[in-house]
Amino acid sequence: IYGFGNKYHYQVKRTTLSFPNLPPSFKGLKVAHISDIHSGSFTDKKAVMKGVEKIMNEKPDLILFTGDLVNNVAEEMDAYMDVFDKLQAPMGIYSTLGNHDYGDYISWETEEHKKANLERLKVVHQSLGWRLLMNEHVQLERGEDRIAVIGIENWSSKANFPKYGDMGKAYSGTENVPFKILLSHDPSHWRKEVLASYPGIDLMLSGHTHGMQFGVEIPGLKWSPVQYVYREWAGLYEHEEGTQKLYVNRGFGFLGYPGRVGIMPEITVLELS
Repeated sequence: IYGFGNKYHYQVKRTTLSFPNLPPSFKGLKVAHISDIHSGSFTDKKAVMKGVEKIMNEKPDLILFTGDLVNNVAEEMDAYMDVFDKLQAPMGIYSTLGNHDYGDYISWETEEHKKANLERLKVVHQSLGWRLLMNEHVQLERGEDRIAVIGIENWSSKANFPKYGDMGKAYSGTENVPFKILLSHDPSHWRKEVLASYPGIDLMLSGHTHGMQFGVEIPGLKWSPVQYVYREWAGLYEHEEGTQKLYVNRGFGFLGYPGRVGIMPEITVLELS
């Protein structure tokens, strides 16, 4: 019962990340990272708007979204288009898909209906002004410097999730870009493929776990049952043998249990240095 009141209790988590190879023009770049909106679970539009206002109050240079805009169907966003279209950033908003965005968890009349739903969801991203990255990348420029933002479709090391992502396709063409950010919904992708085969990825941003919406995070103790399934499940992780980093957002929305106990909904603000 206590947790019901926390589902819109958005927490801003600020972290400074240092990278030796970050181009000088991008020093101080402020990135807002959000994930797992799950619009079909919302019941309080005003509360959601307050969360969006919190994001905008941070005045980010760049906004990155790492998937699960809906629970199952694109229509879930109809009532929230005029909320999330308030998100703006000078360097743009870039997004990718999560496992729930494909409509894999409900029955469809035909395969064509399922495909049409995904196409409609792509239009939702476009209508919001978000550039959806489907196994592709963009290069961002500041002065004479550039970085790459790479986005892949959902890719999980867990057997019960399909692998839609194509890292080779998304990465191709970024080899000579000095700094790379990867948007990949499922954090299990980091250890399984990114660390193993893509040392050029400096920072990966994920979501997916929600921190199970249940756990303990106090000084000296960070625990959730989800850690028995996902090695990286909330917050910042750094590769033991290099400079590669992963940040797992705890989720903006909620799914299943309509609340949060110990693991609050998150707005991540990353400053690169």
